[in-house]
Amino acid sequence: MNWKEHGIKIVRAGTFDSNTPQTAGMTREAAITHARTGATKLWAGTVVVQPDAKTGPHHHGELETVLYIVRGRARMRWGDSLEFSDEAGPGDFIYVPPYVPHQEINAGADEVCEAVVVRSGQDPIVVNLDLATPEPASAGVESRPFHPDRATTNQEHR
Repeated sequence: MNWKEHGIKIVRAGTFDSNTPQTAGMTREAAITHARTGATKLWAGTVVVQPDAKTGPHHHGELETVLYIVRGRARMRWGDSLEFSDEAGPGDFIYVPPYVPHQEINAGADEVCEAVVVRSGQDPIVVNLDLATPEPASAGVESRPFHPDRATTNQEHR
């Protein structure tokens, strides 16, 4: 076996691939993929979630997902009605089993949440669900209107 060619692969910081499915308020970058390293059973990368950003309810099919929180606080909602909720901070791991309806939320209003993500497969499976949630999807603080409401602006200038 040619171990130099088929052995350890190091993917350097700053060389991750952002050509991966994106969600408003979140930036995903792939590090370990079949194309980049030859991996066949794992996908790994990073996600940066903007302050106060929230995904819509979804699941990842048969994939298992692990998140390792590097910075900030992540809140996860899960269950048939997203009735369960818990938070994780730096150094915590989150495990998401296959087919579990869930919602990812940056619990911080003023700080990004950064995590390492590992999935049990290469396919970017996201099944969006039509579920009511107490925390509707949002791209976060940056999604606030750039221009204030005209009525508000007029009142402020009086």
